Amino acid sequence: MKLGFIGVGNMGGAILKGYLSANGEKSADISIFDTSVEKTAEFTKAGCYACDNIGELVKRSDFIIIGVKPNIFEIVLPEIAKEYEASKVLVSIAAGITMSYIGGFVGKNAKVIRTMPNTPALVLEAMTAICRNGNITDDDMKSVENIFSQVGKIYEIPESLIHCAIGVSGSSPAYTYMYIDALATAAEENGLDRQQALVCAAQSVLGAAKMVLEGDVDPVQLRINVCSPGGTTIEAVQKLQESKFEEIVKDGFQAAVDKSKKMAE
Repeated sequence: MKLGFIGVGNMGGAILKGYLSANGEKSADISIFDTSVEKTAEFTKAGCYACDNIGELVKRSDFIIIGVKPNIFEIVLPEIAKEYEASKVLVSIAAGITMSYIGGFVGKNAKVIRTMPNTPALVLEAMTAICRNGNITDDDMKSVENIFSQVGKIYEIPESLIHCAIGVSGSSPAYTYMYIDALATAAEENGLDRQQALVCAAQSVLGAAKMVLEGDVDPVQLRINVCSPGGTTIEAVQKLQESKFEEIVKDGFQAAVDKSKKMAE
């Protein structure tokens, strides 16, 4: 399987770095194109082949991951269309870009997969939603799932749920970073060293997440389990509930979903 990455910035670069970390021996089968020489240099050192233009990358690749910003698609897609063949699979990682929009440039027979990953791909802990159009075979899908499963977990959804996926996993690392930072800052203000505070906060989030992922207990029950009557934990939880913490999180989620829908109009 020959991979091509158009755009190796924040998101495309995170996926590529994670993929190389998990499967570096296949770097020679990866072609890249980016207008930034600095970005491509990092990956050519790892063994990837830097193409001079998008057409060259399309020719060299079986699976083409489009990692540019949504507003750049109207520039990139016509260049892809010039060299595109129906056997090649196009994989988008952009919010707001529908599969039909891509097909409108490349052709109705184009094989298109839409994904919504997140930046923890860098540490092989991404959560990636995947949907496909009607031209994608099961073998095509398995190949793309293999790419993204090497940098984290995956789940397949219909495209109609991609907005929800953006809210719950695509954008949500940012909300979690805010929580970790706020917790660490509070600890620092109470005497802990900044680095110690960050480790304490981040490790606690990691541990709590593993309790959810590796057990069969609902998060609500897990919270109840650690709230002893009259104890410190229940005091903190009640304060957060008084401040409508859960509603604020839901509002943030919904804002991301609503923005995704607007971008797709």
